[in-house]
Amino acid sequence: MGDGIYLIRDGKQLIEMSEQNYESEDLLQGLIAQYPNLLAGDQMNSIQPRRWLLISRERGLPSEEGGGYRWAVDHLFLDQDAIPTIVEVKRSSDTRIRREVVGQMLDYAANAVVYWPVEAIRAEFEARHNNPQRVIADFLGDSDLDELGFWQQTKTNLQAGKVRLVFVADEIPTELRRVVEFLNQQMDPTEVLAVEVKQYVGDGDVKALVPRVIGQTAEAERRKGGGALVRACSGIEQPFSRHSKLELPKRSDLLERSSTGPKTTCPELPGVRAKNTGPSTRPWTTAGYSTNPYRSGRTTPS
Repeated sequence: MGDGIYLIRDGKQLIEMSEQNYESEDLLQGLIAQYPNLLAGDQMNSIQPRRWLLISRERGLPSEEGGGYRWAVDHLFLDQDAIPTIVEVKRSSDTRIRREVVGQMLDYAANAVVYWPVEAIRAEFEARHNNPQRVIADFLGDSDLDELGFWQQTKTNLQAGKVRLVFVADEIPTELRRVVEFLNQQMDPTEVLAVEVKQYVGDGDVKALVPRVIGQTAEAERRKGGGALVRACSGIEQPFSRHSKLELPKRSDLLERSSTGPKTTCPELPGVRAKNTGPSTRPWTTAGYSTNPYRSGRTTPS
């Protein structure tokens, strides 16, 4: 058990809360389904926090075309960029969390991208809601995607192997932590993370849940780009991470049009050192990073 936390009630009563194990794995699964924010999407991306749309619990997954379900995924979510997110929940007391769960999750990923048709995923989601179109619209908000585009992007992400694998437990053991960090560095475009959700309980049925994301190493950020920005025009030597606390420049400020074609300008950015300044006619470059600071991926502006 870790250290306790303290809650001040009504400005005068101090309630000591101690860490407590979950009574069952199903309880933790239910909490994730009911409160998806426990997946800590703001820790995964502080500039564009991940938001979660629950597709289903215990989502069946076959291992061959036309075959019956071989596995059942604890949770299937989609984020606002239509990235399928597979969540596997285990309690730290379950010995399978150290080794077996890793192979289990890789089985899920390898087969999901092949045997999960987006039409079936959409049908399952729509069957759970009286007005699924309204749910999608509320979830997407002012996104560039509409409902049709959202499901098409889901299909595209699956075909590209762009999925997110998330291990959830009350405590992530050291063995699993190392494996998650290694896989997240090596697997691209798949993202592999763990979320530790500790439970604290106090007198009077007071309860607090504290999530923490594990697996986002600096090396993984460097390899995948992680929303970092690299522009050839200024010879930037220190790309910044999507987790940096800074004000991103507007795209219109970064790209100027002229009669001779696109011209890039390089405004000063906190924490970024440029070799030179001023406009350049050299095009943007991906250089293994995303050139669009507002979206992940490797697309260049048109």
